[in-house]
Amino acid sequence: MADETTNGIAPAQEQAATFSIEKLYVKDVSFEVPAAPQVFNEQGQPELQMNLGQRVQRVSDTGFEVVLGITLTCKVNDKTAYLAEVQQAGVFTLAGFEDAGVDAMLGTQCPNLLYPYAAATISQLIQNGGFPPFFMQPINFDALYAENLRQRAAQQQGGAADLSSGTETAGNA
Repeated sequence: MADETTNGIAPAQEQAATFSIEKLYVKDVSFEVPAAPQVFNEQGQPELQMNLGQRVQRVSDTGFEVVLGITLTCKVNDKTAYLAEVQQAGVFTLAGFEDAGVDAMLGTQCPNLLYPYAAATISQLIQNGGFPPFFMQPINFDALYAENLRQRAAQQQGGAADLSSGTETAGNA
């Protein structure tokens, strides 16, 4: 019973566990329309590809910088209409958590907090770039984290494949 934990928080430390947002900021942003102005006359169904990535860096004993990177590429007739890239970052303080709890918070709660800011920035860039409004759909970071844990476990059991933590989705607008 002494080994029991709840959400990665040790029972004796449950009251002392703290999570706080110290700072949220855009670390990097880029928007390109490589075929402008001709691309605005293209007819066809846009194809969207989104790449999602996350980096974590320890900045102090209890402080972590989390950077959520999103790259959205829109192609029409195999020509790049636009490319939007945002690195939304935050500094978070996590104290009183076990290692598994810190990992889970950094892999789920932090990107959940950063994503709406990144999505709003991308949406504004696209619209300011002369394209119709685009609203990004919610992402289930809990499911992505669970898949990442599964992949890490497979790697530790001798999986020879190179498994990245990034996620790629494609769809039509």
